[in-house]
Order: sequence, then C-alpha cells, then structure tokens
Amino acid sequence: MFVKVKSWFREFRLSLRMKISLALSAIAVVLLMSSIISWLEYRHMSSYVSSLIAGNVNNIHHTQELVDAVDTYNLEMLAVIGGETLTAVPAFDKDGFLRSCEELKENLGDGPAVAWADSVVYAYSAYMLASTELEEVFESSFINTRDWYFTRLQPLFGRMRGYMDRLSASLYDDLEQNSRDFDSGFFRSIIPSTVAVSVGIILVFLLMFYIHVYYVSPIYRMLEAMRDYLGYRRRYTYTFDGNDQLNDLNTAITELTEENRSLRKRISDLRDKQ
Repeated sequence: MFVKVKSWFREFRLSLRMKISLALSAIAVVLLMSSIISWLEYRHMSSYVSSLIAGNVNNIHHTQELVDAVDTYNLEMLAVIGGETLTAVPAFDKDGFLRSCEELKENLGDGPAVAWADSVVYAYSAYMLASTELEEVFESSFINTRDWYFTRLQPLFGRMRGYMDRLSASLYDDLEQNSRDFDSGFFRSIIPSTVAVSVGIILVFLLMFYIHVYYVSPIYRMLEAMRDYLGYRRRYTYTFDGNDQLNDLNTAITELTEENRSLRKRISDLRDKQ
C-alpha cells in the first residue's frame, strides 16, 4: 500500500497553470481571511465600546438633570429666604429624585462613580431634611432666616453639589477611558490585516522568485540553447528538473532538434555519395 501511494505521488504532477493558480489563490485566501477577521474584530469592538460610550453619555445627561433640579430648588429656596414672608414652600419631587439616583446607580455598574452616587444620595437626604425646617424658621421669632440659610442649608447644598461634581468628573473620566479603549480597539482590529498584508507581500516576493527560478530562467536558457543550435549548429542539450508542461516543451524541443540533426546528417551523407 505504501509503495502504491509513493508511486502515485511520484507520478502525480501539477500543471503550470495549476501551480500559478494555487500560489495566487494562497495569497488571495490570506488577504481574504485577514479582512474577515479584521472586520469581525472591529465590528465587535465598535459595538461593545459604542454601547459603553452611549451609556456614559446617558449617565452624564442623567446626572446633569439631577444637578439642574437641585440647583433650581436651591434658587427657589433662596428666593423665599429673600422675601419678608413665606408665601409658599418650594415644591420638589423627592421620590422622583431618589428613583433617578437609583436608576443612575444601576446604569453605572461597578466603579468609583457608584460611590460618588451614594454620597450624592446621602448628602441629598441631609439637605432635604434641613430644608423641611423652612416653615419653622419663618414662624420662629428668634431665628434669622438668612443666617439659617447660609449657615445651615447652604453648606449642605454645597456638599451635595460637590459630590455631584465629583460624580460628573468620574463619568467624564469613564467616557475618556472608553474613548481611548475604542481607539486602541481600532488599532487592534487592523493588526490582522496589517499582518496579512505583510504576509501577502512576502508571498508575492516568494512567488516572483519561484516564477523567476523555475519558469523565467529556464525559458531564457532554452532560448539561449536554441540560438546556439540555430546559429552555431550546436547540439540542444539543455535540461532541468521539473515535471510540468515546461519540461514537456523542453523535451519536445530536444526531440525535434535531434530529428533535425539526424535529417541534416542523412542529407549530407547522400550528397557526399553523389
């Protein structure tokens, strides 16, 4: 069995067209596979990082809405403090604010921003608890409303706003980090195509070397041997290793030149006899 397989491989030969087609097909397959890998990698990275960036932007927008809400409420409290009498207590959706904070923490996942969100909730609770003293402060005859605001309420508001600013800064840091990850992911995605292009260039040079050594150079030597045969009546004796159509052509040329030499010799012998 082994002998049969060995003899089959010995008799099997690739045609000239098949060899060149296989070489070019190998280059095409390498470039195609690298393009597919690069596209899949870039698509996966782009989808993943884009979702993270979209989440960061949404969280920043959500935080800004909370900041605007407490700023507006604090300005309304300040306007009331500036008046002589309490006409109405500023309204604020306390439960809605807390729900928004909880939704924000769920969207944040794990990270330093969650700790700042918790701090915002605690500071907000203290601020809102102090703001409920507004009616008592106005009704009291021995508490100055402006002193109460600037010594009691405003420091709590400042602490809450500080936590909100740190929360926003942490969200911007996450956005910047995800943007850098997107850039690095893009470069990682083009690495396969870069490697494939490099391999393709190497294969092209190898193919050029292969064609030059095994086909171009033999053809030139066949032409040189043919010129010697035609110009100087030398025997066509060029041989090379190979089992494709080029070798068949060289064998055929050798046989034709030998037949031509034999024919010329016979004609010359006939002339000599005459």
